[in-house]
Amino acid sequence: MEIKLHDIGEGMTEAEVTHFLVKPGDKVAVDQPMVEVQTDKMTAEIPAPRAGVVKELKVEEGNTISIGTTVLLLEAEDAQAETAATVEAVKEEPEVQEHEATEAEVEYTPTSPGRRVKAAPFTRKVARELGVYIEEVEGTGKWGRITVEDVKRHAEGGSSTVADQQETPEAPEVSSAPTLEAKTVPFRGRRKQIAKKMTQSLFTIPHCTHFEEIDVTNLIELRNELKQMDTKISATAFFIKAISIALKEFEVFNAKLDEKEEVIRVEAHHNIGVATDTEDGLIVPVIHQVEKKSLKQIHQELKQLTQKALEGKLTSKELTGGTFTISNVGPLGGSIGATPIINHPEVGLMAFHKTKERPEVYKGEIAIRSMMNISMVFDHRVTDGGTAVAFTNKIQRLIENPNTMMIDLI
Repeated sequence: MEIKLHDIGEGMTEAEVTHFLVKPGDKVAVDQPMVEVQTDKMTAEIPAPRAGVVKELKVEEGNTISIGTTVLLLEAEDAQAETAATVEAVKEEPEVQEHEATEAEVEYTPTSPGRRVKAAPFTRKVARELGVYIEEVEGTGKWGRITVEDVKRHAEGGSSTVADQQETPEAPEVSSAPTLEAKTVPFRGRRKQIAKKMTQSLFTIPHCTHFEEIDVTNLIELRNELKQMDTKISATAFFIKAISIALKEFEVFNAKLDEKEEVIRVEAHHNIGVATDTEDGLIVPVIHQVEKKSLKQIHQELKQLTQKALEGKLTSKELTGGTFTISNVGPLGGSIGATPIINHPEVGLMAFHKTKERPEVYKGEIAIRSMMNISMVFDHRVTDGGTAVAFTNKIQRLIENPNTMMIDLI
């Protein structure tokens, strides 16, 4: 039985094989994950459609394969009846459901809180079944990945690392002079997929960037007033809603160019992606149908998506379908301006930079105002500079006078 890479959708026609969870000769159960693949948007797993034995791995870890490529051969238990069958299956990485805490777990504090754990969902499932805290297990797999064997060894009270099983050698003499060594960093996984996506975008879309500065003093004051009423709304939520309001008037920025059919397709909904910096690289979760949502809804959904992005738990739906992207780099500090790369095949991207207090002429007098720069990048094949400036000015007015858009924000 051939196990192939299935159609992932959203224009993603290939994926990188990042890790095999089985080897030839292994017996697998139905739905047991066998291989992990990585696209520029998500990590996915290919499960076993039948119980059986792994016969052969057809590709190597690190290879980028296209849809329809045979990943491995599986001899099913019902092989005689299925000899001619070819199965294509792919399963997105499921969210890890936390097990309910027992009385013995209430007082437990992990020794490595916050450590990012590299382990497949199936390995996490085994850990939960054995009562092992996955954070406590040291991985012996590639790139420090925790394997099922590591979990079982830990459950039996043994060491999880090869180094722990060996005698500790005598410490060598340490030179007082510091030494520098050259090293290499693997170019694979999400980093490689992001590189391919950015290269495609930059060499396909003629990018043009428009810069503007926005006075966010009134927005900050409004947020402070809302906080006093126990209503916390992030600045990013305001930015997202302002963009959605502007997109109603400038719908060309909520479109995608279909070069094959020679048409510009204006999308029905404002599905706004938010570029998020994670340990594994840049990822863009999407808030769908922003035009129908209140500020509170946008704030809550953004908070949830950001947390899931940091934990690597985003679903396919939460990563796809975007029509416009924003990048709020201001909180990272030190950003005055930038020329971001558009998230192909979208038409535009807006970046919000660091806010600084400085003296400005305000209503005929010098006053200290909170000023923020923005960068508006657009596809010059689809629209022109004048339209981009008008779109940016609309967003500027909304952000500088947030009370004027309260009808849309509530």
